[in-house]
Amino acid sequence: MAWFSKKLTMKQSVLAFFLNIIVLLVMFESQAVVLQVTPETLIASLNKAQDGDVLVLDKGIYTGPILLTKSLTLIGKEGAIIDGNSIGNTIEVLAPDSVVSGLKIINSGQDLSQQNSGVFVNKTAHNTVVENNILQDNLIGIYLWGPKNAVVRNNRVEGLQVLQVNDRGNGVQLWNTPGSIVEDNTILFGRDGIFTTTSKKNIFRNNIFEKTRFAIHYMYTNNSEVSGNISRGNDVGYALMFSKKLKITNNQSINDKEHGFALNYANSSLFKGNIVENGGVKCVFIYNSNKNRFVQNRFEGCQIGIHFTAGSEKNIVSENAFIGNQHQVKYVGTRHLDWSENNRGNYWSDNPAFDLNGDNIADSVYRPNDVLDQVIWAYPSAKLLINSPAMEILRWSQSQFPSLQPGGVFDSAPLMTPPQIDRVSLNSDISISGRLNPDMETNP
Repeated sequence: MAWFSKKLTMKQSVLAFFLNIIVLLVMFESQAVVLQVTPETLIASLNKAQDGDVLVLDKGIYTGPILLTKSLTLIGKEGAIIDGNSIGNTIEVLAPDSVVSGLKIINSGQDLSQQNSGVFVNKTAHNTVVENNILQDNLIGIYLWGPKNAVVRNNRVEGLQVLQVNDRGNGVQLWNTPGSIVEDNTILFGRDGIFTTTSKKNIFRNNIFEKTRFAIHYMYTNNSEVSGNISRGNDVGYALMFSKKLKITNNQSINDKEHGFALNYANSSLFKGNIVENGGVKCVFIYNSNKNRFVQNRFEGCQIGIHFTAGSEKNIVSENAFIGNQHQVKYVGTRHLDWSENNRGNYWSDNPAFDLNGDNIADSVYRPNDVLDQVIWAYPSAKLLINSPAMEILRWSQSQFPSLQPGGVFDSAPLMTPPQIDRVSLNSDISISGRLNPDMETNP
């Protein structure tokens, strides 16, 4: 993490430079009162302040929990620390249009039933901004509990490592918070990096996740966007469940242990420009998910490229690259599924095809699974007979009599070269919004 320490030092200097500018702008535009605060005067300053005032916290340790009942801007100078003393929420925001910025926020309570958090933004605190903070040793890092149009931006959130993973809270958690944005954060050691449930119209973009269970976990969240995020070394990159009309674009899953993308009843969504590399088990697991569109993604180096199961229907899979997976596709079923669209299929690294007319489309159909694969998927114990004469006869029969081909996935127009996909640099600054295309395609 030396790279982050260097960037953090630089950012602290930049933030210190802009701090006075922010204060002057706030004073000029709103005629707000600016209060200079020390650890000894914090409570008196909170009581004295009026809506719209700015509290600038000097270096020092401030005793929490802190309750913001007025619409205030709370800005910390370098070295300003809010210590929750393991009681409840370190900072709880009740008033709308509040700002919490530039602070180190530590030691919330550890009661998951009470949702103890480093910063707890209540459902009355619409338009609250939580940015440029360091949060450490809190049960939940930042919790948006019902506010509209809140923003969580450019924070570093480290979970409570003394607890087992399933006993920890999430880095950023959202419930019923329409229009809220979580962007440019680095999140480590939580249970889930971002967990959202029962929400809509959210944007999660340009975040980096490491050492969590799920980097991003969706439950009952619709009409939302996940773009430009990097999941690295987590159990699962992106777990999308019971949600619909999502735009999942330009994300990366690198060295995640189980799955890059796991879909369970995720419907009518667009997956475009994503990269999964060196996944432990499956690049993509699709379970009971329908009417999704997978285009121009790269799935590489997994045990299984896509595991497709449980009645998933009307999904479009086209112009993707399947590279170096032990099994490109796992599908057990009798339906015939053509993974191509408008005479554009996918690139398969193990397809020994020819392109005699030079149109970049292979001259023969590609089938990732044959009869033998179907038998082994359905009856794993058949692996013991893999080199037996019976299996050899089955292979020969299939090659001589194409009508014996089982139902399943096939690609009628496989590509000869993989599509080019822009990659977000792992060494770039976590503020990488300039790499995104605001006019991304939507799923019909």
